Amino acid sequence: MIHFLLLMGAGFLAGAMNALAGGGSFVTLPALVLAGLPSVSANASSAVALFPASLASTWAYRRELSGIGTVSLRALLPVSLAGGALGALLLLATPPERFDEILPWLLLLASLTFAFGQRAGAVLRRRVSTGPAMILLVQFLLAVYGGYFGGAVGIMMMAAWSLLSTADVQAMNPAKTVLVAAANAVAVLCFIAASEVWWKETLAMLIAATAGGYAGARLARRLEPRSIRRGVLLLTAVMTVGFFLRAAG
Repeated sequence: MIHFLLLMGAGFLAGAMNALAGGGSFVTLPALVLAGLPSVSANASSAVALFPASLASTWAYRRELSGIGTVSLRALLPVSLAGGALGALLLLATPPERFDEILPWLLLLASLTFAFGQRAGAVLRRRVSTGPAMILLVQFLLAVYGGYFGGAVGIMMMAAWSLLSTADVQAMNPAKTVLVAAANAVAVLCFIAASEVWWKETLAMLIAATAGGYAGARLARRLEPRSIRRGVLLLTAVMTVGFFLRAAG
């Protein structure tokens, strides 16, 4: 019962975080590991638990969807699906003990991207000129990361697109939402087919995350965005340090 209360609390918080600023997997993944799931199964179950919220967000943006720069959404979608599938298959092929070693570094990468990704993208774009082929290649690699781990992948996409395109960041958000959902969709199917999802824990977290997403969307109208971002950054830093300590122990 304590584990399920923990998972529901983590799911609610993650759903709210994703609605406010992103980074919900920084809560769900550690909570599932703490509840006793192997790290690979925890990562797969976390992806499934947060997937319905991404579908809801995609539906909300359905009238605002567009491509990135000169690359259409029709071209970006199959690339994202293929990358998500490859990432999920790589995760399933990774031995749990090896994933335990990799996980803190993935969290660190996601934390740094969350903290500095958009700013770095804006700076680098002034020095680099790229075309549609580069955008598609980078999107494929990001989708592979999303299928394999997924932490802060939406923020990574926004940062990369800021580097590779002159599109307005706000205008990128609907495309980011649907492409993250696409990569996650095929990854979730792979995880379910491989029986890596722990359904009792996942469903408890999924229901709570849905409620948290609704509450977070309402709360976002009242909170100052900079304060929200600082809170998420602090939480991601604590989780990252915790997993490095866990790996060292």
